[in-house]
Amino acid sequence: MCSLKAQRFVLKCIFNHALSVDEIITKNPVSNVPLPKLEKVKEEYNVFLNAEQANEMLKAFEGHPLQPLVFISLCYGLRRSEVLGLKWKAINFKENTLKIEHTVVKGLTIEKKDRTKSTSSKATYKLTPKAREILESLKAKQEENKKLFGNEYIKSDYVFTWQNGKLFRPDYVTKGFQKVLKKSGFVHMRFHDLRHSCASILHDKGYSLKQIQEWLRHSNIETTGNIYVHILKSRQVIENDNVDEIFSL
Repeated sequence: MCSLKAQRFVLKCIFNHALSVDEIITKNPVSNVPLPKLEKVKEEYNVFLNAEQANEMLKAFEGHPLQPLVFISLCYGLRRSEVLGLKWKAINFKENTLKIEHTVVKGLTIEKKDRTKSTSSKATYKLTPKAREILESLKAKQEENKKLFGNEYIKSDYVFTWQNGKLFRPDYVTKGFQKVLKKSGFVHMRFHDLRHSCASILHDKGYSLKQIQEWLRHSNIETTGNIYVHILKSRQVIENDNVDEIFSL
């Protein structure tokens, strides 16, 4: 079957002939008919790691500058913009809390915003022992780097920076994340799948849909429910694969 573009071309030629040669019509009715826009089918590609797989992934980042950022993102289910937007003023070691209230996004330029995706995205978490350990270590390293670089140090309040204080770029986080996974032979996944994996692990640990909604700060439980359905589907695929390995001819 011919494409729509080819069909329109043929019809246009026929009517042009009827117009200019046969003179049986006064206007080509196809001339200004636009081609219908084809809707692009967005491929769903979501990865839901379990705790064992998540720990295996974290090991792949051992010694890499992104490891602390990946851990915090996975632990709290943070979006890329939220983890990059973490500031030291939002972390209170005395009260053992971490606040989500600032974001860093990339459009045509890098935008730093004192707001989150939505009102519900703002939240205060308790620091887990491991998260606290990682953040305290980063804070100490930053203080060392400030002395080492002196006046060359780029001053800011951001948590995740290079040694000279420069903030990680959003596109570096995405590309660096993919590069490490590819190099280690780990399953292909997007950075946002860390958020999905957080939901998956909470689900496996027995947390309720409402509790997962509150942890991920979804504005409505329907969003959490959709992720929940995807988790169940991914688990079904795993179970089917396991069954397939049991029987053989």
